[in-house]
Amino acid sequence: MNSPVKALPGLEIVQTDLSAIEDLAARLTAEQSFWVSGYFAGFARARGSGTTVVNHSVPGPQPRSAAEADSQQVVTIFYASETGNAAGLAKEYADRARGLGWCVEVHDLAGYKAKNLSKETTALFVCSTHGEGDPPEAAMTFFESLDGRKAPKLDTLRFAVLGLGDSTYEYFCAAARKLDARLAELGGQRLLGLAECDVDYEEPAEEWFLAVSEELATSDMPASVQEAGAVTQAAAPVISKSRPFSAPIIENIQLTGRGSNKETRHIEFAIDGSGIRYQPGDALGIHAENDPALVETLLETLGFSGTETVELKKRPYTLAEGLAQKLEITALTPRFLEAWAGFSGAAELKRLLDGANRTELHAFMSCNHIVDVARQYPVKGLSVAAFVESLRGLQPRLYSIASSQVALPDEVHIAVAVVRYDLNGTERLGVATGSLSERVAPDRTLPVFVQENENFRMPNDTDRPIIMIGAGTGAAPYRAFMQEIEETGRKNPAWLFFGEQHFRTDFLYQTEWQDWHRNGLLHRIDLAFSRDGDRKVYVQDRLKERSAEVYAWLEEGACIYVCGDAEGMAPGVNAALLSILQKERGCSAEAAEKYLRSLQGEGRYQRDVY
Repeated sequence: MNSPVKALPGLEIVQTDLSAIEDLAARLTAEQSFWVSGYFAGFARARGSGTTVVNHSVPGPQPRSAAEADSQQVVTIFYASETGNAAGLAKEYADRARGLGWCVEVHDLAGYKAKNLSKETTALFVCSTHGEGDPPEAAMTFFESLDGRKAPKLDTLRFAVLGLGDSTYEYFCAAARKLDARLAELGGQRLLGLAECDVDYEEPAEEWFLAVSEELATSDMPASVQEAGAVTQAAAPVISKSRPFSAPIIENIQLTGRGSNKETRHIEFAIDGSGIRYQPGDALGIHAENDPALVETLLETLGFSGTETVELKKRPYTLAEGLAQKLEITALTPRFLEAWAGFSGAAELKRLLDGANRTELHAFMSCNHIVDVARQYPVKGLSVAAFVESLRGLQPRLYSIASSQVALPDEVHIAVAVVRYDLNGTERLGVATGSLSERVAPDRTLPVFVQENENFRMPNDTDRPIIMIGAGTGAAPYRAFMQEIEETGRKNPAWLFFGEQHFRTDFLYQTEWQDWHRNGLLHRIDLAFSRDGDRKVYVQDRLKERSAEVYAWLEEGACIYVCGDAEGMAPGVNAALLSILQKERGCSAEAAEKYLRSLQGEGRYQRDVY
């Protein structure tokens, strides 16, 4: 006799049913799983009402009366996103939650007023961390308001926070920690404790969502009155991070000239038949593989053959395949160091991991890779399973898209600065850029997907002026902007500030900018080549030289875009803009800061920095 297996409260299923469900789940893609969850939710509601289900349809929201809306508790899912991961998760959860019968709203914290939180009753937050422990730039106003004296009382709010971060940085998930603590300080009640996810966030994020779902299912929250929609066919699976498209490489050429200190490449992918859609400002995600030579070196260092079998995400691989395709084997993480300190017993690693030595720990992490630690602190008899468990998943790399799909419907272009440097006496290459520069030829395919970037968009007003500021590959999205203007007939007056080292070797897409300038589509162009003169000149210097004109454009309603280095260029440009505002408006530093914040709140100051 089959004994019942406990699932969610009030639900028991027999073991044979559970086995069938588990077998089905193992064969479904992520997108199919979401559809199935929605289908069964609709099926259950229909069965409960006596209705016969004869169609396969994705549940969809139906209009609610005012009385129904007042009687229901809405779950609001908020996101604060820098690269698009938090936004993607929030929207995914909203779709799944609606399929489960929840009444759901989704909001980007970039455009949400903190005072309105007092009107929410149940809120889920997906929050990434940017820079030195800061929230995403677009959501900064919300966070500042929440920390201010006028922050709302949240005594009736139940909440849960999911943090996305990167443990190789010192302030891991700091923005999510601050948000979670502040919501509690203001009177909010936690549904769950804060969940913190590293770059391989998929599994822990899924566990968090399931835990939230169970918590809400056992609470007194009324179910939504949404019913299953009309007869439709399930939509075709969408290309995504978990389901990329194998895109053939059409072109892979070096943009920088002979004698340049840098290697920057222009790469074109064919996407016809993929269903991929993108807009200027979006990024292309690439699932690259680790360098085979590095995989071999690591195997030799650890004494493994590479033929050992490992299981990753419920699929078998040889160890060599797993290290090449699925696991991060370069950058150090606290997780790996904690594991290696246990394997080796190394006192020095244990000392670094002490919380009091955080700064020294991150300095060590920046100067060593996994293979360096394995060499410095050798371990005998290490098991393959233990080593694999210490590693995190290999993540796709994101690159600003350098083309307009309106102009090139079956292609997507990127500009890639090859990462190449010496570390501990050995030349090291970036995972993706090393592959793209040395191991990928035309006609080879790579798995790709589009990462939307809602916070780096051309203005809806096709007459509004735009000021585009970028250095190096930061010019990539502006190439997409200009192609869009040229192809669609938009009238946006455009001004480009571009910087690099040398005019002769590093003026990326030079002939295209000159053509757009000559035909009047690019109204102004200012260049800063830092190594061509007696003193170094950067884009922020050119901005200050054009102080009056820049301010005039802003007063005429211009949007400012900044793309490039987050450590040097972007802060320098921000400081230059504040200086311009103080000078031209004759105002204080505080007033200039407020003006710039207002531009950001209006979507007129957008940054894509990395």
